[in-house]
Amino acid sequence: MTAPAFHEGERAVQARVGAAVRERMAEIGPRVIRDFMPDQHREFFEQLPFVVAGTVDDAGQPWASILAQPPGFIHSPDPHHLVLRAQPLAGDPLQATLVDGAPIGLLGLEPHTRRRNRMNGIVRGLNASGFAVEVSQSFGNCPKYIQAREPEYVDQARSPKPVIHESAQLNDAARRMIGLADTLFIATAYAGDSEQAGRAGGVDVSHRGGKPGFVRVEADGTLTMPDFFGNFFFNTLGNIVVNPRAGLLFADFDNGDLLYLAVMAEIIWDGPEVESFTGAQRLLRFKVQSMRLVENSLPLRWGEAELSPALATTGVWA
Repeated sequence: MTAPAFHEGERAVQARVGAAVRERMAEIGPRVIRDFMPDQHREFFEQLPFVVAGTVDDAGQPWASILAQPPGFIHSPDPHHLVLRAQPLAGDPLQATLVDGAPIGLLGLEPHTRRRNRMNGIVRGLNASGFAVEVSQSFGNCPKYIQAREPEYVDQARSPKPVIHESAQLNDAARRMIGLADTLFIATAYAGDSEQAGRAGGVDVSHRGGKPGFVRVEADGTLTMPDFFGNFFFNTLGNIVVNPRAGLLFADFDNGDLLYLAVMAEIIWDGPEVESFTGAQRLLRFKVQSMRLVENSLPLRWGEAELSPALATTGVWA
C-alpha cells in the first residue's frame, strides 16, 4: 500500500512502547497490511460459519456484532471484495448501522484451528440478501489467546424466540456472563483526520481472550481487562487513544445468548495494578454506558473449550 499503514493513534502507542517498535512497525506495516486480500484469506473467509463485524451508529458509538450462516455464506469474487449473504441477528445493533457507504471492520475467526484474519472496508451494495465489503485493509493476526472450540451452525426454527433486555447498567445475568467469559470482541473507531489517516482510519474489530474471569466486574459495573503481549499493531489501543468509545460483545457459547455493551475505554499503562496481573502489559478499563442482552440469539453451538497455550504464563485476578 502507498497509503499509511497506521494512523497517529496507533503510531503513538507504538512509540510509547519503544522507539524500536515504532521503527519496526513503520517498516513492516506496509508489507503486511494490504489493500487487497491474498487468496489464502479469501478462501479462509469462504469456509467460515460466522464473522464478527464492527460498525458505528449515528451517534458515533462503535458496536461489535456477529453474522452467522452455514459455511459458504461468504464469497470473494475478487481480491478487493467480500460478499456476505446474511442479515443481522435479532436485536443486533447492526440492524441500524449496516448502511451503504458505512465503514466496517470484519474479523474472520476459526476457533478450533486458532486462525484469524482481519479485513476493514466499506459497505457496498446492501440489499435483501446481504451486502458486499470493499477492502481498505487486509491482514492476518497471530493465534495467541484464542480458545479452541468448534462452532456448529444450528437451525433456530424450533428454538425459543430471542428475548431482548436493555438497560443503562449491567443486570445480574450480564454480570454472570462476563464473569465466566474467556473471550470477548471489541469494536473501536478512528475519530481523527480521516484524510490524513487514509486507509488506516475507519472501524476495527478485534478478539481478546484470557482465562475464564479475565474481565473483572466491579460493584459499580466497571470492567477491567488485562492487555497481553501482541503483534504491536495496536489497532484497538490506537483507536482508543483518539476516541475512547468502544463496543464490547460477549457470547454464551452454550446457549447462544449475546451481550452487547457500549463503553468508554481507558488505558492503564502501568502501576501496581498492572504489575499485579501476571502477563499484563497494561490494562483496559471500561465504563459501561448501556447494555443489550439478547437471549437465544446466536445460531451456533460450540464444543468444550481448550484454553490457548499462550495463557499458561498469564495470571488471574486476586
